[in-house]
Amino acid sequence: RIKYVSFFFFPFESEQALLKAREAFHRNVTKDVKFRIQQLKQLYKCLNENTDQFVTALKADLRKPLLETIITEINFVKKDIEYQLDHINSYVKPKYIRKKGIASFFDAAYIKYDPYGVVLIFGAWNYPVQVALCPLVGAIVAGNCAILKPSEIASNTEKLLADLIPKYLDKDCYHVITGGPEEATRILNEKFDMVFFTGSPQIGKIVYQTASKHLIPVVLELGGKSPVYIDDNVSNLETVVRRILWAKTMNAGQICIAPDYLLCSNDVKDKFVSLATKILKEFFENGVKDSDSYCKIINEKNFDRLNKLISSSSGKVVIGGDSDRDSLTISPTIIADVDSSDPIMREEIFGPILPIFTVDGVDEAIEFIRRGEKPLTMYIFSNKKKIVDKFQNETSSGSICINDCLLQMSVEDLPFGGVGNSGIGKYHGHHSFECFSHPKSVLSRNLNPILEYLSNSRYPPFNGSKLLRMKMVTSRTVVDKIDFHEAFKYLLTFILGSLATVLIYSLLS
Repeated sequence: RIKYVSFFFFPFESEQALLKAREAFHRNVTKDVKFRIQQLKQLYKCLNENTDQFVTALKADLRKPLLETIITEINFVKKDIEYQLDHINSYVKPKYIRKKGIASFFDAAYIKYDPYGVVLIFGAWNYPVQVALCPLVGAIVAGNCAILKPSEIASNTEKLLADLIPKYLDKDCYHVITGGPEEATRILNEKFDMVFFTGSPQIGKIVYQTASKHLIPVVLELGGKSPVYIDDNVSNLETVVRRILWAKTMNAGQICIAPDYLLCSNDVKDKFVSLATKILKEFFENGVKDSDSYCKIINEKNFDRLNKLISSSSGKVVIGGDSDRDSLTISPTIIADVDSSDPIMREEIFGPILPIFTVDGVDEAIEFIRRGEKPLTMYIFSNKKKIVDKFQNETSSGSICINDCLLQMSVEDLPFGGVGNSGIGKYHGHHSFECFSHPKSVLSRNLNPILEYLSNSRYPPFNGSKLLRMKMVTSRTVVDKIDFHEAFKYLLTFILGSLATVLIYSLLS
């Protein structure tokens, strides 16, 4: 145990937190399932008792509407906690391997899930509650200690988390570190047992490279340009447009899985623009500047970046394009007739701008998608299974949602994560437990002399008869394909059924 006694050396807050968490983990505090359950309940209580404070903080950071705050932040995390509480006892049980083969027929073989140890979690500013606390829930349910670094860009939520977490969770096991890039860099260079990062691919690569010095597992939840494809023959185009615009205007488009650009034919493009004009008027009758249903852009830096994407585009702004610096709002904007070299097609937009790239059919759309990095998600609007299957089979993405947007996030047991440039690793539902756990392989056999006699052909000196026996034992046979646990259940059912038949027959006689 390290103790600081020098008056001339004061460790940084992050180093102190890491030492306390490491010490707590080595005391096996978090290994106790009852402790994990208690901490999850405390986090749930934190959200319940401080909902108004979270609403206020998110309003200050992002002008986030109450409905979005409750549904996508507070309730999203609470639902995750409820799910984990329902399943934690089954998670921690050893997962026995039933089909083991002749060589290990009498052995117990199972997987035991171990916590990694002390994990570092980086949150993000666009969903500063959900993206900070859902990974923390995963870390807790798996039995880890954790240090949480919320995004300093959503400063009000960052301060609130730093204030509330120590009041509700164990102060040795769980810590919140605040600060900017300098503090994030300092803590990242410390030796953790795992790092979980949510953010841009650019920063994700730095995190990955830094963590590689310690050879630790890293989960990167990144982003990318998530395409939307609309089939020419899709039914009810108005519903399609409404769903896409709902997803694009939520959080003012500042979502890693927001529809990034639209692929469609010229005919669909014209109809889409006409319907979008009508629907956006329904959504925001008096504009977005003072709307209670529309977020602001997080800061001036991103506000300027998005306005530059609009002004530098070679396409035609057909809807929106206006903005207000005082309120940091940008109207939902649709840009038609962009080309592949357009600046807006070279980076993730992360804002309320939807460029339209016209294509001549499914094959051209798929080819366009494949020329870029693998996206975090993909949205396909079509009534034809053949077209949907073609996208699923011929493209690669973290997820696909068919005939709607964003809703893949709402299914607890669907893994959330990217592929390639859009991320490494998955979480949500039981995937969160697995994400923060090491699956340890265990084989247990006894020292029975009969078993030892049966397996003594492995010992020198070797000869032909031993080789023959070992070849038989180590070759895959019909025994390897039998699940004896299942077979026993069927046998037991057969025996009990036969006895019941005999008993009933005897009584009737």
